[in-house]
Amino acid sequence: MITLLTDFGLQDGYVGVIKGVIKTINPDLDLIDLTHNIPPQNLLAASFVLQNAIDYFPPDTIHLIVVDPGVGSERRAIVMKCQQGYFVCPDNGILTGVLNKYQPQQIYSLTNENYWLKHNVSSTFHGRDIFAPVAAHLAYGIPLKDLGEQIEQSSLIKLNLLKVEITKDTIIGAIQYIDIYGNLVTNISREMLEGQSWSVMVNNIKINSHFTYSTVEQSKLLVLIGSHGYLEIAVNGGNAKIVLDKNYGDLIKVTLNQL
Repeated sequence: MITLLTDFGLQDGYVGVIKGVIKTINPDLDLIDLTHNIPPQNLLAASFVLQNAIDYFPPDTIHLIVVDPGVGSERRAIVMKCQQGYFVCPDNGILTGVLNKYQPQQIYSLTNENYWLKHNVSSTFHGRDIFAPVAAHLAYGIPLKDLGEQIEQSSLIKLNLLKVEITKDTIIGAIQYIDIYGNLVTNISREMLEGQSWSVMVNNIKINSHFTYSTVEQSKLLVLIGSHGYLEIAVNGGNAKIVLDKNYGDLIKVTLNQL
């Protein structure tokens, strides 16, 4: 099984071409579209989606991730193995969320051109020419050591994740993801809020916490803990991003009240 996570969208033929390359090499593979609607070149969003998805797949799954603003540059193409699968992707920080959850077992740079689609690689489409064929060969059981040179975890690029500041009465975090509904997902986790009552202040509006969207009237703001385990700001039947005019990285302040 190979999952596909990209920022290609579905308007162009990029996703179809990647699937064609994989199926040509290994026609029996199951391909699962995790998403192709990551905001263009948004590594933070890609890292968040990936880290929250991998636990729901078998541990031998190959995850092919192509969100690659540095395509054609000196950034490395890599494959990493951990207990929750294999990851074929650029070394640009996209694995930050995975690395925060799992210890790598093996990491290799993809320098062996024998497993690329062709030696004259496009400078703008490594998803087609390097990542897709490597993932397809890997699914045949090709050893990682045959794909290139081993590298150390300490050499991997990691994103500068948004910080959370916690005091006795407040938690200040930031928006790390915005889903298709306009829900603003922060980096404030369920564990940070346990045993306390809390509310959020945004644009001088106090927003109370709830357990589900339907506990407030249509078009009303609320905050809750989403299925991913993080605090999110939502509008029942609406779009919190538009209503509050917020975006990635914007700070969110939580007020705590001890129970």
